[in-house]
Amino acid sequence: MPHGRAIVWMDSKEAHVFRFNAEDVEAERIKAHSPFRQVHHKAGVVGAGRAHLDRDFFDHIIDALRGVREWLLVGPSTAKDELLAHLEAHVPWLKAQLVGVEPMDHPTDGELLDHARRVFKAVDRMLPNSPPPPA
Repeated sequence: MPHGRAIVWMDSKEAHVFRFNAEDVEAERIKAHSPFRQVHHKAGVVGAGRAHLDRDFFDHIIDALRGVREWLLVGPSTAKDELLAHLEAHVPWLKAQLVGVEPMDHPTDGELLDHARRVFKAVDRMLPNSPPPPA
């Protein structure tokens, strides 16, 4: 059975992608090849204070989301914002399927999945006159 919804928890070092429906959950962990490092600003240097994003890391996350109808993005850092900018520039159809972006520290897998189910249940209630999706 296809997994129509997903939640992505990410920071600069890894992403946890959970694709799910009412009966099943598929989990994937994706490690960044070159995680963002803390960069200290150096006055007078062009581009100082900005680490390069890891496009390969983002592309692996995008591949893990293929086939979902709706998804949620959560995490503790600004890596979420970097992914959003990448989506806007390169994969706008996937960004259009994004239900929300929320800050979240380091939950357990169970807490993350419970949160996703609560959010999508609220989304379903907000859509009047439409039958609820299979989950």
